[in-house]
Amino acid sequence: MNDQITTKTIAIPWQEKPAETTDVIWRYSNNPIIKRDAIPTSNSVFNSAVVPFEDGYAGVFRCDNKAVQMDIFAGFSKDGINWDINHQPIEFEAGNTQMIDSDYKYDPRVTFIEDRYWITWCNGYHGPTIGIGYTFDFKEFFQCENAFLPFNRNGVLFPEKINGKYAMLSRPSDNGHTPFGDIYISYSPDIKYWGEHRCVMKASPFEDSAWQCTKIGAGSVPILTDEGWLMIYHGVINTCNGFRYSMGAAILDKENPDKVKFRTQPYLLSPQTTYECMGDVPNVVFPCATLHSIDEDKIAIYYGAADTVVGLAFGHISEIVKFTKENSL
Repeated sequence: MNDQITTKTIAIPWQEKPAETTDVIWRYSNNPIIKRDAIPTSNSVFNSAVVPFEDGYAGVFRCDNKAVQMDIFAGFSKDGINWDINHQPIEFEAGNTQMIDSDYKYDPRVTFIEDRYWITWCNGYHGPTIGIGYTFDFKEFFQCENAFLPFNRNGVLFPEKINGKYAMLSRPSDNGHTPFGDIYISYSPDIKYWGEHRCVMKASPFEDSAWQCTKIGAGSVPILTDEGWLMIYHGVINTCNGFRYSMGAAILDKENPDKVKFRTQPYLLSPQTTYECMGDVPNVVFPCATLHSIDEDKIAIYYGAADTVVGLAFGHISEIVKFTKENSL
């Protein structure tokens, strides 16, 4: 296997598919790229988001400390592989509200829309809900009104307005380790007030696709392709050994993304390696971000592994779209 990764300025990290691999998604051979002790206080670093920024990349990282307090930290990289994560969590200033209370922050996503980088995360406010904030430079951060009432998780903004409105995917849940969950979409004229909630996709029947029969949730920011919005998502099955999280893909209608055109029946990636099967929460592959190039037909997927470390996987966008269409529920 080729252990060298090739990069160039603002080009996405990339490693060619190993000759013996037949799957459309393959792991980086030097995974995990971010280990659990990436900063001195961390117990684990996982479920994090990255975007192109200036002459490299910036990210928002979930770092649980050694008291297992959950917070989000900014970080920077020249190549998308080697990261320098700040040792102190992000301190938010008031954005469109003075109410920026938070008991915890975890599982961030980052989306550039128009003139700034929007951050969504699971925010602790009388239970888990969707927190929203923004930054222009990854130095100053501003927190906005929570999008929804508790309980909710996996808030993912689309990278552009749809029919003149901001759009966000989410998964209504409960206050614990939710044994259910479907993906919804909501719209906002100003990113403060949200409504027009619509169901996008439900967990599948066990007999049709068991890996995603318990709950599902949006993963990385959707990517606009000729076929529609490519959404990388996670699916969960409740096994005799507990929940197992795997990765799949769906294609949503471009103009009406509450309509699912195609959805993978087989998973794209499941927990199989040691760092995915062993950790604080075993058997977890949890996608949170992608770097992609439509022109080069490449995608790099960042995912949390076993709620402990960050892994990286690669694929060709055209192959993922083709696989999703040909293997759809």
